[in-house]
Amino acid sequence: MKLPEFIRNNIVLKITSLNAVVISIRLVISAYIQWLLATTLGAAGIANIGAIRNVMSMLTSTSTLGTFNGVVKYVAEFKKDQPELSKVFSTITVFTIIGSLCSSAVLIFGASYLSEYLFNSENYIFIFQILAVIVPFIAVNRVIGGVVNGISDYKRYAKIELISYLLAALVLVLGLYYSELKGVLIAIAIAPIIQLVVLVIVFGKTLKKYVPFNALRLNFNYKNELLAFTLMSFISTFLLNYVELDIRTLITDEVNINEAGYWTAITFISKNYMVFATGLFTLYVLPKFASIHSKQEFKNEVVNIYKTILPIFALGMILVYLLRNYIIKFIYPEFTGMEPLFKWQLLGDFIRLGALVLSHQFLAKRLVKSFIITEVISLVLFFVLSKVFIQHYGTEGIVIAHFVRYIIYFIIVVFVIRGYYNIERSKK
Repeated sequence: MKLPEFIRNNIVLKITSLNAVVISIRLVISAYIQWLLATTLGAAGIANIGAIRNVMSMLTSTSTLGTFNGVVKYVAEFKKDQPELSKVFSTITVFTIIGSLCSSAVLIFGASYLSEYLFNSENYIFIFQILAVIVPFIAVNRVIGGVVNGISDYKRYAKIELISYLLAALVLVLGLYYSELKGVLIAIAIAPIIQLVVLVIVFGKTLKKYVPFNALRLNFNYKNELLAFTLMSFISTFLLNYVELDIRTLITDEVNINEAGYWTAITFISKNYMVFATGLFTLYVLPKFASIHSKQEFKNEVVNIYKTILPIFALGMILVYLLRNYIIKFIYPEFTGMEPLFKWQLLGDFIRLGALVLSHQFLAKRLVKSFIITEVISLVLFFVLSKVFIQHYGTEGIVIAHFVRYIIYFIIVVFVIRGYYNIERSKK
């Protein structure tokens, strides 16, 4: 079946439409799994699952020292330059070895502390010991994923995402059936191994064209360039997930763990529909912005992306809001405390989407200071506003903080990018 001509002629729509098929299937399966988890483990269980997912997100950054976006950028730039790619991947190999060893060491020696901190119990030490073994698989998985995104191979990306998600979902259901919460946590921990196997099977032959394995040497030729991405990843991934962990603890302490579960559930829903954008950002936006060198080109591309995806997301978010009571009834029974959270989370995510399109310019042009300043402001705003608003609005205050944070963040990003192009113009 051929795509309509207006989609075939628009690469953003091609990626979005193909992604939509994969995400739609994921949403259906995710809805069923969320229902299973909610009815079996309750709000407290959902909160604990959210905590381990935050840890997994942090490990995707630390295991490679945050080089994922660097892989995407340099593969997009040098995909026809084997000698240069050899230097890039030689340095990435060193970063990955260091990141994996350090991450594994922290998990092994800090297992007891992490179990107590995240679960208020030492019964989950084994989860962090398992993760310590799996860290290298997370790292390799992340690097190969960066290559897929760097060459904008959106068809294989969609296939990998779908197959790996289906297999991981199956393992999670089996884990829930045989060992409830502990089984689910183990399933989440081993999911990167499943994805890596799928990546190698689907993308293995193509990978050899871009990663010159025979020419790899352990060196630091691209150390300074990749350290910039390390720093940016630490802020955007590691600190973000740390703040989320802290806010989950804040809700538990200030309200109760069930309310923490409601907030975790609304963030699960948010992350499911934001996956639509994630693929577009790494497959199209980042490589495209890396190749743009004038203000007018950048402006035209942003307008093209906005007018293509914002109406689609707006419609989807309106549907989610209108169907919120049905979502709670059929997916999260007993989670009636979630209902007031939808409005602010959806509004915040819509503004966030617009801001993230612009902020990918920081990654594409390696604008480290701009990226760090705007991200730190965003995280500090979220943390401080959450502390303030929870006192007045309870858990709803957290999603109000999310909304206000992204309004301010969007405005700041616009001004920073405008300033960047003014400086570039003055240099000419």
